[in-house]
This record gives sequence, C-alpha cells and structure tokens, in this order.
Amino acid sequence: MFNDIGPLELVTLVVLAVIVFGPDKLPKVIQDVARTIRKIREFSESAKQDIRSELGPEFKDFEFEDLNPKTFIRKQLDNDDLGLKEIRSSLDLRKEIEDVAESVHYEADSTPAAEGTGSTGTATKIDMTKKPAAADHPPFDMDAT
Repeated sequence: MFNDIGPLELVTLVVLAVIVFGPDKLPKVIQDVARTIRKIREFSESAKQDIRSELGPEFKDFEFEDLNPKTFIRKQLDNDDLGLKEIRSSLDLRKEIEDVAESVHYEADSTPAAEGTGSTGTATKIDMTKKPAAADHPPFDMDAT
C-alpha cells in the first residue's frame, strides 16, 4: 500500500505528526489509528466471507482480486484456452506499419524525388519553386458547385 514512501518522506511524516499532535498525545493517536485499521480489516474480511457463503459452492475459486480489471485481463491473457495470444499477435499493427513504411521508402528510393518522365521516357527535372500556370488548373464551373 505504501510501497512508494521513501525514508525521507517517512521521517517527514513522523516529524509532522509530533508537531501536530505533540509528544504526549502521539502514542494515543497511533493506537487509535491502529485500532481503526484493524476494525476496517475485520469488517472487510467478514464481508468477503459473507459474500463467499452467499455465492455458494460453484464460486469457491472466486477471488476478490480478480475484480481488479488489470488482474482479470492478465489472468485471461495467461489462460490461452480461447486463443487470445494468436488474436493479440494478429492485431499487432507495428509489423504492418513497418511493412508500409518500408514499401514507401523503397518506392521513394527507386524513383528520384521531384522528377518526372517526359514524352521520350527520360527523366526531366521539375522546378518546384515556380508557380503553376493558369492552364494547369481545371476550369472552374460555377454550375457544378
């Protein structure tokens, strides 16, 4: 529960508790907090037992940790009765993206950029800096819009 609290944070919390509650009341506060945590744990365990007894024998393997979505999915992915690993590998888009990128890269390497072929079949340079002539655009048809 408190796995990410380091020693510096723990010392800071202790010093803060001593300042807030004082050295006289601090042991009583710690006992009250511990008692409350114990009661909450007992309540949750009794609630779990009640739920298990109400569900019946068909749910004897039921674990409350399985209600956590991450745990549930992890268990289902480890259980390969449904062929989920095969489906998961078929949905991996990285390979498809790499194939498309490789084919685009291959086409770009095979035909030089910004070159076209003239009527004789030889490559001619296209000047990308000049604006296209008005004749290059199709006529605007006002009735078509």
